[in-house]
Amino acid sequence: MAALVNSSSVTEFILVGLSELLELQLPLFLLFLGIYVFTVVGNLGLITLIALNSSLHTPMYFFLFNLSFVDFCYSCVFTPKMLIDFISENIISYVGCMTQLFFFCFFVNSECYVLVSMAYDRFVAICNPLLYTVTMSPQVCSLMMLGSYMIGFAGAMAHTGSMLRLTFCDSNIVDHYLCEVLPLLQLSCTRTHINELVFFIVVGGVITISSISIFISYALILSSILRIPSSEGRSKAFSTCGSHVVAVALFFGSGAFTYLTTFFPGSKDQGKFASVFYTNVVPMLNPLIYSLRNKDVKLALRKTLKTVLF
Repeated sequence: MAALVNSSSVTEFILVGLSELLELQLPLFLLFLGIYVFTVVGNLGLITLIALNSSLHTPMYFFLFNLSFVDFCYSCVFTPKMLIDFISENIISYVGCMTQLFFFCFFVNSECYVLVSMAYDRFVAICNPLLYTVTMSPQVCSLMMLGSYMIGFAGAMAHTGSMLRLTFCDSNIVDHYLCEVLPLLQLSCTRTHINELVFFIVVGGVITISSISIFISYALILSSILRIPSSEGRSKAFSTCGSHVVAVALFFGSGAFTYLTTFFPGSKDQGKFASVFYTNVVPMLNPLIYSLRNKDVKLALRKTLKTVLF
C-alpha cells in the first residue's frame, strides 16, 4: 500500500452518495441491503450449483460460473461501504478510494469480456455444433477467461495508475456513491488530459470491441437460426440465447446511458442514478435471468435440494 501514498494534501474523500436528504437514508439503506443480500445469495447459489452438479460442467455453465463470480465480487467492492454510508459518516481514505477504484474497474472490464466469451460460445454451439466440443475445449475456455481477467487487470491498472499521478488540493467531496473515474477527475487541481485520454481509450475500447464482437456473434446466430427448418428447432435455439441477450442489453445499455449522460450539462444526477442499474441491479438480476427459463439449472437445483434435504 506504500505505493498508494498521495502527494496532495487530501488524505480522505467524502462520498455524497445517492441523496443528501436525511429522511431518505434509512429507506435507501433497506432497499440496497435487500438488493445486496439477493445479489450475494443468487450469485453464490448459482456458483455452488454449477460446481456441485456434473451435468452443468459444460462451457456454457463454465462461463456462467465466471459471470456470477465477477458479479459477486464487484458488488462486494463497493456495496458494503455504500450501506455503511447510509447510516454513518460517508468518508473513505485515499488508499481505500484508489483500491476501490482499481477493483471496480477490474471486475467491470472483466465482465464485458466474459459476456463476449458467452456470446462466442453460443455462436459455436448453434452455427458449428459438430465442432463445438473441439472448438470449446476446456483449455480454450480457460484461456478465454484468463484473457478476460488479464484485459480487466490491464484496464484497471491504466485507470488507477493515471489517477495516482494527480494531485488533490482543496475539494475532497466526490459526487457519487463510489470512487469512480470521472467524479474523481473533477476534484483534481492538476491537468487531467492524460487521464481523460486513458479513460477514452480504455472505456471506448472495451465498449467498442465487446459490443461489436457480441453483435457480430448474434447476427451470425440469428442468420443460422432462421435457416433451421422446424419451428421447434428455432424455438429451442432462441431460448438458449434469449437469457444472454437480455443480460447483455441490460449491462451495456445501462452502462452506455450512464457514461453518455455525463457529457450533457445538468445530467450528472441522471448518470449517477442510472449507474445504480448496472452496478447494483444487473448483478442481482443475472442469476434470475439465467435460471428462471433454464431447464438444466432448474433440474440441477431440484436434484441438489433433494440431496441436501433428504
